[in-house]
Amino acid sequence: MSADVTKVLDLENGPTDEELVAQTVKGDLASYDELIRRFQSRLYGVIYHLTSNHEDTNDMLMEVFDKAYRSLPTFRGQSSFYTWIYRIAINRTFNFLEKRKRRQGAMSLNEIDEDGLPKFDLPDPVHRNNPVKSSMLNELQNKLNESMLSLSKEHRTVVTLYDIQGLAHAEIGKIMGTTEGTVRSRLHYAHKQLQKSLGIYLRR
Repeated sequence: MSADVTKVLDLENGPTDEELVAQTVKGDLASYDELIRRFQSRLYGVIYHLTSNHEDTNDMLMEVFDKAYRSLPTFRGQSSFYTWIYRIAINRTFNFLEKRKRRQGAMSLNEIDEDGLPKFDLPDPVHRNNPVKSSMLNELQNKLNESMLSLSKEHRTVVTLYDIQGLAHAEIGKIMGTTEGTVRSRLHYAHKQLQKSLGIYLRR
């Protein structure tokens, strides 16, 4: 969903994000609760696809909202609140991943939650009761998840924001502090790597 669509929905359902920010700065904690309600699900999805761990994601989400709350007086509206808090979430998660990497090295599949791999919805088999097709789809799902974990955090992020959350290239560029061209380049590379990893399955 684009930032423009989000803003339209905000206007239809109540105060805009920016109005809630202004009220929060004045001391209205209920307004910040509303901002949390609006963004916690989407931010959870972004962080979870990067950390692959529920406990880490919950901890990071609390840190993100705490950091955002303390930084609200510095929010000048030069970008949308939507972009601003996404940027905080990405930066905090990147810092966490770097610390985790230094502490324990590369993360293995044995160290993540059983359901901690990023999930992509694959089409149901044409014949739902066909055990062969079901097995092939499960195998493809697992391989896709493993391939996502093999990408760098930057490439995994653009795939998450573009393919899973449906953000536009320009929005992703603002969130990640880079150009739209760089986003397209990273996305192209990530897609090629995923296609390479999944080639044997796609040719079946």
